[in-house]
Amino acid sequence: MVTTAIRPAGLGDNVWVRFAVRRLVRVLVSVWVLLTAAFGMIHLIPGDPVRAALGPTAAPELVEARRAALGLDDPLWQQYLHYLGNLFTGDLGTSLGSGLPVAQVIGDRLPATLEIAGYAFLLAVAVAIPAGTVMAVLTRGGRRRTTELAFTSATAVLAAIPEFLIAVGLVFVFGVSLGWLPVAGRSGPESYLLPVLALAAGPAAVLARITRVEMLAVLRADHIRTARSKRLPASWIYLRHALPNALTATLTLGGLLLSAMVAGTVLVENVFAWPGLGSTIVQSILAKDYPLVQGVVLVYGLGVLLVNLLVDVALALLDPRSAIRES
Repeated sequence: MVTTAIRPAGLGDNVWVRFAVRRLVRVLVSVWVLLTAAFGMIHLIPGDPVRAALGPTAAPELVEARRAALGLDDPLWQQYLHYLGNLFTGDLGTSLGSGLPVAQVIGDRLPATLEIAGYAFLLAVAVAIPAGTVMAVLTRGGRRRTTELAFTSATAVLAAIPEFLIAVGLVFVFGVSLGWLPVAGRSGPESYLLPVLALAAGPAAVLARITRVEMLAVLRADHIRTARSKRLPASWIYLRHALPNALTATLTLGGLLLSAMVAGTVLVENVFAWPGLGSTIVQSILAKDYPLVQGVVLVYGLGVLLVNLLVDVALALLDPRSAIRES
């Protein structure tokens, strides 16, 4: 008689543990690549950042002393280790232009960027999901071809226009022509409207199209036909049975759009003279303030990685089959 030993289940056999380990390893590798790329930026960009900060007429002795104070005369590997060590203590360096700590400059400017990106994302979701759901209900089964064509054409055009062109158009219409809203600065609630609209318009159009497509697919599913056969109220069928099943792809795209919105603030902030990281990075690039550019790039990159991680976790919680399939 042959007996087979049964190995007790360990943590490594748990689907969620393996899912968490894979995500953690992926994030750590991505963070390391981001940190290394940000470090290499200051050495690969042509020109001397110290000379650019001090000006062409600065004495060579002053330039050399400044380079030594910043550690730029050390071997590259030593600079890299010093850079990583400072990051773990929260030291992002010192701005060559203002002389302030980079962490302080970012801390002062980051809230303004997060505000318009967050408000734009909420606006895009609040508009796109109801609009896409309603259009799916109205045009299901090939009905209302004209309405479908108008919706798909309008959203395609809106999604193709870059954020900064939308921003310029909003400035011209509502600021210059009508004079209804301020076009520069962060002065009050009304100053948020145009930047948020400029950031939200394109993503809302994309999200509405995806929501409609996913909703149409769900409305053809067997469980929806079963719900209709039970003569359930239409609103209950759409909101309780159809919409939750259509939000998986929408959530995935929404996370990507949020990452794109954070990056899109760079151009939009410069159009509206918004005091955030987007305008800061452009000014620091023009001034060749590489430590500040380095710090802002790190913040943008870490923000994108964090959003992607949160989307992966949310998808796994909403649809546990995705974590199981990966295993």
